[in-house]
Amino acid sequence: MTQIIDLQTGDMDAHINQALEWIRAGYVIAAPVENGYVLLADAFTEDAVRTLHAIRGDDLGVAAQVFIGSIDVLDGIARDIPEYARALMEKFWPGQISFNVAPSTGLSWDLGDGNRLGFICVRVPSEGFVHSLVQKSGPLAVASAAPAGSPPIVRSGNLEFGPGVVQGIFVSADIPEVPLSTLIRANEIRLSVLREGAISLEELKTVAPLISLATPTN
Repeated sequence: MTQIIDLQTGDMDAHINQALEWIRAGYVIAAPVENGYVLLADAFTEDAVRTLHAIRGDDLGVAAQVFIGSIDVLDGIARDIPEYARALMEKFWPGQISFNVAPSTGLSWDLGDGNRLGFICVRVPSEGFVHSLVQKSGPLAVASAAPAGSPPIVRSGNLEFGPGVVQGIFVSADIPEVPLSTLIRANEIRLSVLREGAISLEELKTVAPLISLATPTN
């Protein structure tokens, strides 16, 4: 049976420890981040990641994003990080900026794409419950709690899951409707913006002057 935990009451350390227990046991949980509720699972537990995708109704080959606790963790899961990408990370993490980076060789995980995409999408979430959780859990597979193709869910009352498919739902006050994270392609020498979101191109250029919007493809 799915358990509901109110983050506005009780002891936060106890909430984090409960979430950590479920994550390590291979379960999927739901929790709030900056722009909506997300599903979370241990990135190295393939059954949990598959369950995450099944809950959302994702197509085959869709990869989960990865939350990490700090830029230091990145060196263990990624390689060949461009200098300006690292500078942007140091400036804007924790925060709403995600990076597609080249994964380290030999990673023993499958985020949903069978390791065929050639990149992983990583972010350090802003301060809050999930940020504190990922400091202890290690890399987490993450995806919006909304069904595939739907806008983010910002009110806990709009979360709908089948019986028992999510072990725990950590709820908070309604989340303000804010832009999605900015998405940077950093698995090539030249940085490009795949999605301009919470952090504008102008802000990015103060750190990485040569960054540009990605050229649309047909």
